[in-house]
Amino acid sequence: MRGVEREARPESMDALLSRADAAPLLDRYGRDAVKRELRAAIAAGEVLSERLVAAAAEALARRFAPTLSPVINATGVLLHTNLGRAPLSLAAKKAMDGIASGYSTLEYDLATGERGRRQEHVRAAAVHLFGCEDAIAVNNNASAVFLALAALAAGRRVLVSRGELVAIGGSFRIPDILAASGATLAEVGTTNRTTIEDYRRGLTADAALLLTVHPSNYEIRGYTRRAEPRELAELSRSAEIAWVHDQGTGCVEPLDEFGVPDEPTVRRCLEDGASLVTFSGDKLLGGPQAGFAVGRKDLVSRLAAHPVARVVRPDKLTLAALSATLAAWNTGHWRELPIYQAASATTAMLEDRGHQLAAGLQRAGAGVQGKVVESHALFGGGTSPEKRFASRALELAHPTLSADALCVRLRTGKPAVIGRVEEDRALLDLRTILPEQDEIVQRRLLEI
Repeated sequence: MRGVEREARPESMDALLSRADAAPLLDRYGRDAVKRELRAAIAAGEVLSERLVAAAAEALARRFAPTLSPVINATGVLLHTNLGRAPLSLAAKKAMDGIASGYSTLEYDLATGERGRRQEHVRAAAVHLFGCEDAIAVNNNASAVFLALAALAAGRRVLVSRGELVAIGGSFRIPDILAASGATLAEVGTTNRTTIEDYRRGLTADAALLLTVHPSNYEIRGYTRRAEPRELAELSRSAEIAWVHDQGTGCVEPLDEFGVPDEPTVRRCLEDGASLVTFSGDKLLGGPQAGFAVGRKDLVSRLAAHPVARVVRPDKLTLAALSATLAAWNTGHWRELPIYQAASATTAMLEDRGHQLAAGLQRAGAGVQGKVVESHALFGGGTSPEKRFASRALELAHPTLSADALCVRLRTGKPAVIGRVEEDRALLDLRTILPEQDEIVQRRLLEI
């Protein structure tokens, strides 16, 4: 009928897919994915072809965007568990790149042409570094603890101080790990005081292990007591029962120079008489996510022979990065590992970087301004609880945005910058921002 406009309708699907602006989407995402998003845009009421394609492009970009993405750590926590703990060294990254895209000698012996053992890629280096009889690498420290319990104590009792029944992170709880391994928990002592006599009274015919655990994220102060390492070692020998120590942190060198005293090293734990020591690879060792159990050869052999060892074994990329990280320690280049470069930066160096950032914002007339303030940093990641050391931070100010709003703006851009709010102040701690990231941080601040 004349004067009545026809109802607007979108083009056919074939026509939409034939458009020039749809071609890049088809190349990148495939025909089925593009059709799905075009249909969704049509169902939402859009009819114009260019808008349909644009809506599909936006939806596809969101759908296929990686959820695992790099961030800039400005929290002041060097080993931030939620941000991936230790950043890898350049040598570790190169080692992974060299292995990732092709075949490798993961379990192949070039000399004999026979099947090899993946543990040999890191075993000798770990034995040398920690001064132990033998070592086995797994995919994280929780796995190392679980494997040790399953291989050495399934169906038997494990003596643990009540003050060390820790819960770490999401669901890593010592009682639960013990139960899952098939071992039985035998609590000894009290929360704040456990003596060697408490362990001795807990010994029974079905006792398999003494288990001691690094406190990780807490400290007990005041009226406290713990059994001394020499006492535990003596009891372990006299009772012919293994002592497994979950050292956790993977500390190789004392941290006194960084303002963190009394953090026991793996080697010291072994010298104190622990039969087996477990720890992480991505904490103070400075490598990829991994775990180690090191100590007596007979015990490590039992772990290696247990079926769970295959379940928790590390992959080729982890082993490549671990090998490079162990080499850095064994050749005296450990200070080149990113976390130790960050930890060893002087406050004067941090202040200089902060002043340069603040001056750049002022010159640009940016809405957000910054000033350098005193701050504190810590290793974190379940290491050296409550032991902070001096740092410097860039305190941000904006005429209309609150501290919380500033941090939201920073963490929702690309790349995300993760700061912290402290006493209603938005702080970017310079100790955990890599020096080469300063320009990126300034760009993100200018965007605000």
